[in-house]
Amino acid sequence: MNASAEDLLQLSAPRVLGLDVLSQLPLGMTFQAALIAANDGAITTLRECQLRRLGQAESTQVDCTVSPLNSHKGRELSIVELSQVEQLSKISRHNWLEEKQSAFAQIVRSLAHEIKNPLGGLRGAAQLLDHELSDPALREYTRIITHEADRLSDLVDRLMGGSRGIKSEPFNLHSVIEHVRKLTLVETPQGLNFERDYDPSIPEVIGDQEQMTQAILNIVRNAVEATRGKGNILLKTRVRRQKTLRNHRHRLVVEASITDDGPGIDDQIIDRIFFPMVTGRADGTGLGLAITQEIVRRHDGVIECTSRPSETCFSVFLPVGHST
Repeated sequence: MNASAEDLLQLSAPRVLGLDVLSQLPLGMTFQAALIAANDGAITTLRECQLRRLGQAESTQVDCTVSPLNSHKGRELSIVELSQVEQLSKISRHNWLEEKQSAFAQIVRSLAHEIKNPLGGLRGAAQLLDHELSDPALREYTRIITHEADRLSDLVDRLMGGSRGIKSEPFNLHSVIEHVRKLTLVETPQGLNFERDYDPSIPEVIGDQEQMTQAILNIVRNAVEATRGKGNILLKTRVRRQKTLRNHRHRLVVEASITDDGPGIDDQIIDRIFFPMVTGRADGTGLGLAITQEIVRRHDGVIECTSRPSETCFSVFLPVGHST
């Protein structure tokens, strides 16, 4: 058993060494038949098998492939490969969404670049006109033009915010989360409750602490707005072992999750929640989560979202060290 199998089966390899494989992998008669067929040189793949872990009520769906290996000391050997169907589907869906997000983000950045040039000319013309006008009432209109041009320019800069480079320095994720928590409490001093469930053993990650602070802050501010500043927000960290991020297997991954008890995200936009300009709020710009996703991506990480009424969770996964 490799480390991934130990994690999937929640069994220790040394403890099961020498035990009957059928007792540890209760996949039924078809699995037993596949083991027999492997002795005759056949490769068998079983699709969507129900695997019930020992001592647990819930089962998980797996694809199971049994293949023959070379005999050793007169014994026929086989290898069993298990793949979680849900995990494969999740990876496939994530890859599809990321392709769509990348294409959409590129279009938005191209449009933003085209907007910046005429916007500068518009602002300059308004400033020149402001100097020529003597009527204060008319000059108020030119100042409105200048103010709105600046506001639009700021919006464009935020659209293009993920394009700048990131630092590569070690930092502690708890420091980032705690800074965001304290900042949020200053902004929303009444009615908001933070719960913390930190894993003290998480290692440092490599990246840009300032940008990661912005990413976490965007998520927490969304949670505050979802609860109207009077809800509960759970900040949680964990270490995950042997986890795949962006098609690379990592020995160690740090997870930071932010969960709120707000009304949840509309099912119609949940799949597009990280797209630019997509928002569930009438006064939202739809940029915060898009920028967050870009920052996490540039750290070789992944951000995921699950939502139902009274429980919306954003999870950020960041790799530690090199992939395997």
